[in-house]
Amino acid sequence: MTLELRLEGARVLWPCGFEDGPLSVAEGRVQIDGGRSVDLTGFDILPGIVDAHGDGFERHMAPRRGALRERDAGMLAVAAELASCGITTAFLAQFWSWEGGLRGPEFAREVFESVALVSPTLPVDLRLQLRLETHLIESFPEVEATLEQFGIGYVVFNDHLPHDRLAQGRKPPRLTGQALKSRRNPEAYFQFLLDLHAKGPDVPGALDDLCARLAQRGVLMGSHDDQTAEGRAAWRARGVRVSEFPETLEAAQAAKDAGEAVVLGAPNVVRGASHAGNISAQSVIAEGLCDALASDYHYPSPARAAWRCVELGLLDEAAAWELVSSGPARILGLQDRGSLEPGKRADLVIMDRESRRIAATIAGGQVAFMSGAVAERFF
Repeated sequence: MTLELRLEGARVLWPCGFEDGPLSVAEGRVQIDGGRSVDLTGFDILPGIVDAHGDGFERHMAPRRGALRERDAGMLAVAAELASCGITTAFLAQFWSWEGGLRGPEFAREVFESVALVSPTLPVDLRLQLRLETHLIESFPEVEATLEQFGIGYVVFNDHLPHDRLAQGRKPPRLTGQALKSRRNPEAYFQFLLDLHAKGPDVPGALDDLCARLAQRGVLMGSHDDQTAEGRAAWRARGVRVSEFPETLEAAQAAKDAGEAVVLGAPNVVRGASHAGNISAQSVIAEGLCDALASDYHYPSPARAAWRCVELGLLDEAAAWELVSSGPARILGLQDRGSLEPGKRADLVIMDRESRRIAATIAGGQVAFMSGAVAERFF
């Protein structure tokens, strides 16, 4: 059941910035007026967070490798965590990778099936992103069928093969552990990686054809970990218009110059550096090259990263919050959310003004999360 409320006394982050004044919710939408009054003095109301890329769901669905797999119950826990972090729309970034285990096609289908089953029952809007390893060219037809089956409209391309070591015939680090995840013995797994590496000359043409078919179907496509302007140009030629987590300022600048979207990891902003030693997201934001921040592997980070941008003087409050709300919504083509405007989906974050703790989350006009003193205001 959706709420019909008039929220009063809070600061509201409208598209033009914070203003005092009421905000109403009815029929799952932001309204100009109406509904039962709720006094939210001392709180701020902000647009719900749109998370363009996150894989923090893995820990809920497979909390202990080889010992416990929780599919549907795990997905319910994922939605609860998302809501507690102010995320009202979440793209679950699931690998389709040679790495196996939680990144393999078998687990990917479990995730996709679980979202299809559970998502219609939840306030938080769960959506899917398929992260495709570029050298799995023999799997491309199966990938396309899976996209069609589950209505997945966002594909991101990755290449995590350790090409330098494979080119030298050397075993990559942690080979045995990865082999176990992939259910192969280490020697067979090493040969499997060598065979994938050997497909290199065939990969560009296969990607050209695949991307052309996906573009014709209206699938949004992104590249992951861009390093150079030349690399970004190659993806651009295929119609791949999102640069996820570029590793260098050069790659981010190339995307921005071409009018393409740049998505960075919110944990990078919170930490002040990339955990992998790549460029700091703070530096990219300071150069005006970031369009959106995503949770990556940590769902609390988008909200924290937005305020970190304010604390560092990189952006004002409205511009910082746009990186986790209207920015990603625009990239993902979700015109009905991301900002608080009459008629848009009622996705709200209610935040304690002093502590900046998220006190409640309303998604599609329904309570998705509520805790502490703010609950007394409502009930």
